[in-house]
Amino acid sequence: MEEQILLGVLAITLGLVVGVLLFVPFVALSYRRRGGFGVGRFLMWGAALVYAMAIWIYTLLPLPDPDTIACAGVNIDVTAIADDLRGAVVRRGSGFAADPAVLQLLLNVLLFVPLGFFLRVLGGRGVITALVVGVALSGFVEITQLTGVWGLYPCAYRVFDVDDLLTNTLGAVLGSLLALAVPRRHRGSPRLPDADQPQPVTRGRRLLGMLCDGLAAWVLSLSVVVAVQLLLYLLGADAAVRDGSAASLVGSAVPIVVWLVVTLATGGTIGDHAVQLRFTGGPLPVGLARFLRFAAGIGGYLLLNALPGAWAFVASVFAVVSVLLAFTTTGRRGLPGLASGQRLSDARELDEPAGEAAGAADAPPE
Repeated sequence: MEEQILLGVLAITLGLVVGVLLFVPFVALSYRRRGGFGVGRFLMWGAALVYAMAIWIYTLLPLPDPDTIACAGVNIDVTAIADDLRGAVVRRGSGFAADPAVLQLLLNVLLFVPLGFFLRVLGGRGVITALVVGVALSGFVEITQLTGVWGLYPCAYRVFDVDDLLTNTLGAVLGSLLALAVPRRHRGSPRLPDADQPQPVTRGRRLLGMLCDGLAAWVLSLSVVVAVQLLLYLLGADAAVRDGSAASLVGSAVPIVVWLVVTLATGGTIGDHAVQLRFTGGPLPVGLARFLRFAAGIGGYLLLNALPGAWAFVASVFAVVSVLLAFTTTGRRGLPGLASGQRLSDARELDEPAGEAAGAADAPPE
């Protein structure tokens, strides 16, 4: 039981890691296909990620010691399920459902029910797709076991069982049928007809854009640090690897440069683009206004956070103030809008005359 719990924790952890890596692309795709971001749908995709990780972890792990494995057999008798059920009835009578053989069959069915459910709710696919994908995925898992993880082991350490293939596929089909209970409007990922229509710049949307900037910058920084450390290791610079300061410096500098270039070239940060926001207008030259938007937003935070010592605390204060101003300033312009003199709007809005834009910037608070 303890081993199963550990495998479950591993599946959840890997799912969360992949979810973090895919969060910003998911937000960007959601705004372009559905016009906004739905927390419920995001959590559903997160559950699908954890499920995908769990499938592989529970079917392949733990990997045994190659010196201690016992080669497993093969069951290709499609009538074995009926024999197991008859044997359970003979052994337990009316309580046959508690027989270990029956419980194993039921667990194999339940294991693939989420697959069919997610295929219909998230992918908009029906029973036929669930059937095909169920056969393909279960078959791939069984073949992986049959080949000793594709030659990693000299023989299969788990039984290749056609019963698993049949019960897994049945589970996928049942999951697809259960998903019919979900209203049709919540199934699939079609591009909504009003996805291109401008939406209000809400507090939640503004915060989501800032979160995308911070999360994407952190992922990029961490990736660069790992890449630099690996490069230094391959070059034999063991002292530099142990010190870590070179990797830390490059990992801090790269996101600053990337966000500066993106903001100067497009007028918005990666987070702005993810949630379809833009800063426009204002009395300052475009280049200067864009630089100030960068410096008063994620750029300023990254620069402060890269400095040593107490500057980390200053960066934290900067982040808190930025969030508060994003909630309280006119039009959710926040510190970037105040510094650059620009207004914040939905990127799908048509450009307005300069006079109207200036008037909007000077409008009284809500």
